[in-house]
Amino acid sequence: MDNLNLGRHISGQFNEDIEAIINHVMQMGGMIEQQLTDALTAVNENDAELVKKVIATDRTINQYEVDIDDECTRIIAKRQPAAGDLRLIMSISKSVADLERIGDDAEKIAKVALESFSSKQQDLLLNLDHLGRLVLSMLQTTLDAFARMDFDAALGIHKTDEKIDRAYEALLRQLMTYMMEDPRSIPQIMTVIWSARALERIGDRCQNICENIIYYVKGKIARHLSADELNNL
Repeated sequence: MDNLNLGRHISGQFNEDIEAIINHVMQMGGMIEQQLTDALTAVNENDAELVKKVIATDRTINQYEVDIDDECTRIIAKRQPAAGDLRLIMSISKSVADLERIGDDAEKIAKVALESFSSKQQDLLLNLDHLGRLVLSMLQTTLDAFARMDFDAALGIHKTDEKIDRAYEALLRQLMTYMMEDPRSIPQIMTVIWSARALERIGDRCQNICENIIYYVKGKIARHLSADELNNL
């Protein structure tokens, strides 16, 4: 955990509390990474049983959010952290909220597997999977950056969200064209559109988590800074 600097606290218990919370966040993150992987596989393989697994996992993820939020509240009340310590706890709390929402998005994506698609429409699902793999990679690198509170990694990931946005917009154009050419396909294609939108949102949430890392390490709110200001931090 490169940028945590936990050794400077008078209270060893504070260090232990923070390390325990971060371990819980990483456990939660690992579950979400697997959940998204399962969601994409369920769509590719039309696997209804895997959809059930994704939905069941989301309940566990929701409980992780509640438990971690309670831990953060307890530390604030008991230890009254200030400055960087308070920024760290706030960054953790905000990141956990985004992780929980990623779990919700993964559940929406998985439900595409419950729809029936023609052989021609299967090509659209391949393009959805391409977007999904980009987003999954972004989630993996975001979790790695969070585990180490790595400012440089977070800054680099923050910039890659534009790549996700471009892939999403290209897929959306393709889906809209398909619906115009075949209006009967609208119900099925709308399901794919909502799934693509969920993937795009996951990219946004990864960006939020990276902004939380930047806030902890530098004390700056990234969304209020220009690209040049971010690069000069």
